[in-house]
Amino acid sequence: MPSFNPPVLSDHALQQLLAEDVPFGDLTSESLAITAKFGNIRFFARDPMHVCGVEEAVRMFQLCGAEAEAHVASGAEAAPETLLLEAHGSAGALHQGWKTAQTLMEWCGGIASSAAAIVAAARRGDPNAIVAGTRKNVPGNRRLAVKAFKAGGAVMHRNGLSETLLIFAEHRLFLGDETPEETLARLRRQCPEKRVVVEVATPKEALTWAEADVLQLEKFTAEQVAETVAALTARGSQAVVGAAGGINARNAEDYARAGARLLVTTAPHLAPPRDVQVRFS
Repeated sequence: MPSFNPPVLSDHALQQLLAEDVPFGDLTSESLAITAKFGNIRFFARDPMHVCGVEEAVRMFQLCGAEAEAHVASGAEAAPETLLLEAHGSAGALHQGWKTAQTLMEWCGGIASSAAAIVAAARRGDPNAIVAGTRKNVPGNRRLAVKAFKAGGAVMHRNGLSETLLIFAEHRLFLGDETPEETLARLRRQCPEKRVVVEVATPKEALTWAEADVLQLEKFTAEQVAETVAALTARGSQAVVGAAGGINARNAEDYARAGARLLVTTAPHLAPPRDVQVRFS
């Protein structure tokens, strides 16, 4: 796995997450008159997981007024009963940070663990295969989703429309009589630092756009990928072949073995959270 230096959400973003759960104080803790009592909280992995979001969780407790430290970093693998983080301070501070921090780590851990499983499967098929996450995150959560994909050893397919050239069939509807060669030449003149990616739906379309830098084969079977790779090679195409649509840990090995150098996946966005156990004392 490449080195991973996890970024942390800004204090402003974390404070917004905390405020969503505690908009006007913690009614239960305040009514019980326990907010000033001293306590400890510890987070443990209940499931095997690739950890993600621990830095945000630590900072949340600090913003609530507690002292906190991480025992593992995002990107680490954790077995059940691994201590992930601990915090100590007033009961009021611990209860304010508890659920938001736990849920964030569980959700990010689910994405990271799913991404890691797909990466492992893909590299059984080809040690050089790259798994790339789509931008189909829940709106508003892209920064955390990106961090989680990277924690699992994947990269991002694209972080947004501003950074990549990716031609869909829906774009090509508006190109009129312009030929693929003319379109590629025009984009390379306008964006000389960018690679041109074209999504295709059939082997015939792949050969039509064989001079693209990257061909994204949408919803091809692994067998169709292998046939298309062979046809492109015979044609002398230098395009990188990617597979997209339905890629997951069960089929990633087959797609990589078929010749897809890049596997584009949405599956981790939909992964179930990994269970993080919380213990107070």
